[in-house]
Amino acid sequence: METKDLFNILHNAYESQQNGQKVSQKKMADKLGLSMRTYQDWKLGNSNPAAAKAVMQILGFLDDDEIIRVVRKINSLGE
Repeated sequence: METKDLFNILHNAYESQQNGQKVSQKKMADKLGLSMRTYQDWKLGNSNPAAAKAVMQILGFLDDDEIIRVVRKINSLGE
């Protein structure tokens, strides 16, 4: 799986969580603290943040409850 596939899956999952409402790349980039160009390049596969694929692979090693715990912990650090 390519890194761009990961970002597209995650973006689509976020849209689904928003009751199917489309979320622009600009809005997602703003939420992540990135430029729209950077986020767009990630989604198109023009640029690949090396850590993204590794992070997703590590999350794949964890069971569901642990993934939720880790993601919540990460989110709390950003507050």
